[in-house]
Amino acid sequence: MGRGAKMTIESETEDRLIAAARSAARDAYAPYSDYRVGAALLFDDGSIVTGSNVENASYGLALCAETVAVARAFGEGRRGGLRAVAVVGPMDKGDGLPITPCGRCRQVLNELAQLGGTDPLVLCVGNDEVRRVALSELLPHAFGPAHLG
Repeated sequence: MGRGAKMTIESETEDRLIAAARSAARDAYAPYSDYRVGAALLFDDGSIVTGSNVENASYGLALCAETVAVARAFGEGRRGGLRAVAVVGPMDKGDGLPITPCGRCRQVLNELAQLGGTDPLVLCVGNDEVRRVALSELLPHAFGPAHLG
Protein backbone atom coordinates (compact mmCIF):
# COMPACT_ATOMS: atom_id res chain seq x y z
CA MET A 1 0.00 0.00 0.00
CA GLY A 2 1.44 3.36 -0.98
CA ARG A 3 2.10 6.27 1.30
CA GLY A 4 -0.97 8.11 0.07
CA ALA A 5 -3.48 5.43 1.09
CA LYS A 6 -4.57 5.25 4.71
CA MET A 7 -4.23 1.89 6.40
CA THR A 8 -7.08 0.41 8.38
CA ILE A 9 -7.25 -2.66 10.56
CA GLU A 10 -10.12 -4.71 11.91
CA SER A 11 -11.28 -3.94 15.47
CA GLU A 12 -10.28 -7.41 16.69
CA THR A 13 -6.78 -6.92 15.30
CA GLU A 14 -6.64 -3.44 16.80
CA ASP A 15 -7.59 -4.86 20.21
CA ARG A 16 -4.90 -7.54 19.91
CA LEU A 17 -2.29 -4.94 18.93
CA ILE A 18 -3.16 -2.65 21.85
CA ALA A 19 -3.11 -5.61 24.27
CA ALA A 20 0.37 -6.54 23.01
CA ALA A 21 1.58 -2.95 23.56
CA ARG A 22 0.10 -2.91 27.09
CA SER A 23 1.83 -6.20 27.86
CA ALA A 24 5.13 -4.83 26.56
CA ALA A 25 4.75 -1.73 28.77
CA ARG A 26 4.68 -3.98 31.83
CA ASP A 27 8.18 -5.19 30.88
CA ALA A 28 9.63 -1.69 30.54
CA TYR A 29 12.81 -0.83 32.40
CA ALA A 30 11.88 2.61 33.75
CA PRO A 31 13.47 2.97 37.22
CA TYR A 32 14.05 6.71 36.87
CA SER A 33 10.80 8.05 35.43
CA ASP A 34 8.47 5.15 36.27
CA TYR A 35 6.88 6.00 32.90
CA ARG A 36 6.43 2.63 31.24
CA VAL A 37 5.75 2.67 27.51
CA GLY A 38 4.96 -0.26 25.26
CA ALA A 39 4.85 -0.45 21.48
CA ALA A 40 3.54 -3.14 19.17
CA LEU A 41 4.15 -3.35 15.44
CA LEU A 42 1.71 -5.22 13.19
CA PHE A 43 3.05 -6.70 9.95
CA ASP A 44 1.35 -7.83 6.74
CA ASP A 45 1.63 -11.50 7.75
CA GLY A 46 -0.35 -10.80 10.96
CA SER A 47 2.64 -11.10 13.26
CA ILE A 48 3.28 -8.60 16.04
CA VAL A 49 6.68 -7.44 17.30
CA THR A 50 6.77 -5.57 20.62
CA GLY A 51 9.16 -3.33 22.49
CA SER A 52 9.26 -1.43 25.76
CA ASN A 53 11.24 1.59 26.84
CA VAL A 54 14.68 1.03 28.37
CA GLU A 55 16.00 3.82 30.58
CA ASN A 56 19.63 4.36 31.51
CA ALA A 57 21.37 6.16 34.37
CA SER A 58 22.89 8.32 31.64
CA TYR A 59 19.48 9.66 30.63
CA GLY A 60 20.37 10.49 27.03
CA LEU A 61 21.05 6.81 26.35
CA ALA A 62 17.47 5.73 27.04
CA LEU A 63 15.62 3.86 24.30
CA CYS A 64 11.97 4.42 23.46
CA ALA A 65 9.59 1.48 23.11
CA GLU A 66 9.03 2.10 19.40
CA THR A 67 12.77 2.11 18.67
CA VAL A 68 13.24 -1.15 20.60
CA ALA A 69 10.38 -2.76 18.66
CA VAL A 70 11.78 -1.62 15.30
CA ALA A 71 15.26 -2.88 16.25
CA ARG A 72 13.74 -6.26 17.16
CA ALA A 73 11.89 -6.36 13.83
CA PHE A 74 15.07 -5.58 11.89
CA GLY A 75 16.89 -8.22 13.97
CA GLU A 76 14.28 -10.75 12.81
CA GLY A 77 15.04 -9.84 9.20
CA ARG A 78 11.93 -7.74 8.56
CA ARG A 79 12.33 -5.13 5.84
CA GLY A 80 8.93 -3.54 5.33
CA GLY A 81 5.41 -4.90 5.65
CA LEU A 82 4.54 -2.58 8.55
CA ARG A 83 0.74 -2.13 8.69
CA ALA A 84 0.09 -0.59 12.10
CA VAL A 85 1.70 0.51 15.34
CA ALA A 86 0.19 0.80 18.82
CA VAL A 87 1.82 2.96 21.50
CA VAL A 88 0.65 2.96 25.12
CA GLY A 89 1.88 4.71 28.23
CA PRO A 90 1.06 4.25 31.89
CA MET A 91 -2.61 4.63 32.75
CA ASP A 92 -1.81 6.29 36.09
CA LYS A 93 0.52 9.06 34.87
CA GLY A 94 -0.02 12.37 33.16
CA ASP A 95 -3.38 13.52 31.87
CA GLY A 96 -4.53 10.16 30.46
CA LEU A 97 -4.62 11.51 26.90
CA PRO A 98 -3.27 9.40 24.04
CA ILE A 99 0.50 9.44 23.70
CA THR A 100 2.23 9.74 20.35
CA PRO A 101 5.67 8.59 19.26
CA CYS A 102 8.40 11.18 19.82
CA GLY A 103 10.09 12.73 16.80
CA ARG A 104 12.99 10.26 16.83
CA CYS A 105 10.61 7.31 16.93
CA ARG A 106 8.55 8.73 14.10
CA GLN A 107 11.70 8.78 11.97
CA VAL A 108 12.69 5.25 13.04
CA LEU A 109 9.19 3.94 12.22
CA ASN A 110 9.32 5.78 8.90
CA GLU A 111 12.49 3.94 7.87
CA LEU A 112 10.79 0.55 8.28
CA ALA A 113 7.58 1.77 6.63
CA GLN A 114 9.33 3.25 3.59
CA LEU A 115 11.23 0.01 2.98
CA GLY A 116 7.86 -1.61 2.30
CA GLY A 117 6.16 1.41 0.76
CA THR A 118 3.53 1.58 3.51
CA ASP A 119 1.96 4.35 5.52
CA PRO A 120 1.08 2.51 8.73
CA LEU A 121 -1.78 3.40 10.98
CA VAL A 122 -0.51 4.59 14.37
CA LEU A 123 -2.77 3.89 17.34
CA CYS A 124 -1.99 6.46 20.02
CA VAL A 125 -3.58 4.99 23.13
CA GLY A 126 -4.83 6.91 26.14
CA ASN A 127 -6.91 5.92 29.12
CA ASP A 128 -10.27 6.48 27.42
CA GLU A 129 -9.39 7.23 23.81
CA VAL A 130 -7.46 5.76 20.90
CA ARG A 131 -6.29 8.34 18.40
CA ARG A 132 -5.82 6.79 14.93
CA VAL A 133 -3.45 8.64 12.64
CA ALA A 134 -1.32 7.74 9.63
CA LEU A 135 2.43 7.88 10.17
CA SER A 136 2.67 10.36 7.28
CA GLU A 137 0.43 12.72 9.28
CA LEU A 138 2.74 12.45 12.29
CA LEU A 139 5.85 12.93 10.13
CA PRO A 140 4.96 14.90 7.00
CA HIS A 141 7.60 15.33 4.29
CA ALA A 142 9.71 12.59 5.91
CA PHE A 143 13.30 11.90 4.93
CA GLY A 144 13.91 8.28 4.05
CA PRO A 145 15.83 5.68 2.07
CA ALA A 146 14.56 6.98 -1.28
CA HIS A 147 16.39 10.27 -0.71
CA LEU A 148 19.74 8.49 -0.71
CA GLY A 149 19.34 6.45 -3.89
